[in-house]
Amino acid sequence: MYFVAITSSAVALGFGRYFSNLFGNGYLIGTLGLFIFLSLIMVYGIKESARLAIFISFIEVSGLLIVIYTGLPYLGTVNYLEATDLAGIFQASTLIFFAFLGFEDIVRLSQETKKAEKTTPKALLIAIFVTVFLYICVAVTAVSVLDFRVLGLSGAPLADVVAISLGNKAFVLMSWIALFSTMNTVLVVMLGGSRIVYGMADSGTLPNFFSRVHPSYRTPWVAILGVSFLSALFTLFKDVAIVANISNFMIFIIFFMVNLSLIKLRYTNPGRSRPFKVPLNIGRFPLIPFLGALSTVFLFFN
Repeated sequence: MYFVAITSSAVALGFGRYFSNLFGNGYLIGTLGLFIFLSLIMVYGIKESARLAIFISFIEVSGLLIVIYTGLPYLGTVNYLEATDLAGIFQASTLIFFAFLGFEDIVRLSQETKKAEKTTPKALLIAIFVTVFLYICVAVTAVSVLDFRVLGLSGAPLADVVAISLGNKAFVLMSWIALFSTMNTVLVVMLGGSRIVYGMADSGTLPNFFSRVHPSYRTPWVAILGVSFLSALFTLFKDVAIVANISNFMIFIIFFMVNLSLIKLRYTNPGRSRPFKVPLNIGRFPLIPFLGALSTVFLFFN
C-alpha cells in the first residue's frame, strides 16, 4: 500500500508541475484535484476507469508518434553507438526503471479479468513489447535530432526535439500530452493498488474495513479512498526526485522478493496448480526469475 502511494505521489507531482505551467495555479492544487477526480472515477466503476485509461493511452501514444515523425528526416545523421561509458548506461537504466512501473498493475486486476490465466500473461507481454518498441524509436529519434549531451541537460527533452520542427508551440502541445500521460499513470497505479489493499483486507492481512464494497457500484471504495488519501499525503514532500527515489528503492526490494518467492514455491509447493508456468527451467529451477532477481540487485547498487 505504501509503495503504491509513493509511486502515484511521484507521478502526481509531475502532473502538478505541468498543470502549474499550463494554468499558472499552484501545483499542489492540481495534484490534489487529480486525486479527487480519479478517486471518483475509480469508485464509480472499473469499466469507466479502464475506458478512461484506454482513451488517455491513445493520447500518450500520439505524443510519442509526433516525436518519432518530426525526427524521421534526421535519422542516420549521428553515430548511435557513441556513449560516454558503461557506468553511465547502467545508471540511466536504474533511473528509467521508474518509467516501467505499471506493467505489474495488469496482474493486479486479474480478479476482474475474464479468463485471467490466459488473458493476463498475453496482455502483459504485448504491453511490454509495444512500449519497449516505442521507447526505442523515440530514443533513436531524439538523439538524431539533438545531441544526447544537450538532451541530458534539458528540462523538457521531448519538447525540445519537437520544437525543431514545430517551433515553440511544441512546448504547449507536449505539456498537454504529458499532463494526460501522468494522469493515466496515477490512475493505473492507484487502480491496481486499491485491488491489492482490498485483497489483503479480504484475506485478513489488513483490517476488514478496507474490504468494504460499494453497494451500488460494487467497487472497493474504502480501499480506493485509503490509497488516494495516503498518496496525497506523500505529495507534501513536494520534491519529485525524493519521492521517485523512495519509490525506486521500494520497487527493487519488491521485485527481488517476488522473483525469489517464485523460485522458493517451486520447491516448497511443487504440486500447486499452475495455469501459467514461467518458461526456461532447469528441472524445477526457473531461470527467468533467477535472472530477474540478479538484475534487480545489480540495478539497486547502481
